[in-house]
Amino acid sequence: MRLADELLLLAYSDEGDAQLGASSLNFGLSGAVLLELALAGRFDVDGDDKIVVTDATPTGDPVLDETLSTVANDKKTRTPRDWLSRLPGDKLHQRLLDDLVAAGVLTREQDKVLWVFPRTRYPSAHGVQPPQETDARARLNAALDGPDPVDPRTSALAALVQAAGLSGKVFDGRKGRDVKRRIQEMSEASVASGQWASEGVRKAIEQVEAALITTMIATTVVTTTTTNN
Repeated sequence: MRLADELLLLAYSDEGDAQLGASSLNFGLSGAVLLELALAGRFDVDGDDKIVVTDATPTGDPVLDETLSTVANDKKTRTPRDWLSRLPGDKLHQRLLDDLVAAGVLTREQDKVLWVFPRTRYPSAHGVQPPQETDARARLNAALDGPDPVDPRTSALAALVQAAGLSGKVFDGRKGRDVKRRIQEMSEASVASGQWASEGVRKAIEQVEAALITTMIATTVVTTTTTNN
């Protein structure tokens, strides 16, 4: 399962409602795709902190390959933050939901609120938490509790959860600063143990994570300011 799929499952309640604002979740999903491509060794980040595709070979996953092709064929090199703003996160969001419904992980339910406003929800197709989500939660909490080096994918997913503002819903009973510190330790341990494919890949992942956090903060500020006005 892709990082974006796992993040999406974590971002939805058992009743099938999104627990994040649309903009934040869409940015998070785009960031997850970029992280997946970085983990696959498809790009590095150059000295100007811009994404440079080093291997345009398709991964075999349509979602990942569409983004890879978009980045590879762009006439300009751009920073991770630029790409988070340019990638169609809303379309990605819906596509991932459709894929999870087609795979029998989620189901689509449509009704109306107050008999007027249409609503679409995406609860588990089996009436209980999807096993893929249960596995992701277990991996993340075990990684946070354990001293051992964490595999790069779990470390990347933990960073996505934190950046997206889902820590309180995934890491039960833990303070935000403790989660942040442990996630940093996980990343450093992965580097020390040689689990990253290369220094360039590690830098790319760090840059995407940092861009995601910055973009999320900016989105939250804009949303709050607009609401208050």
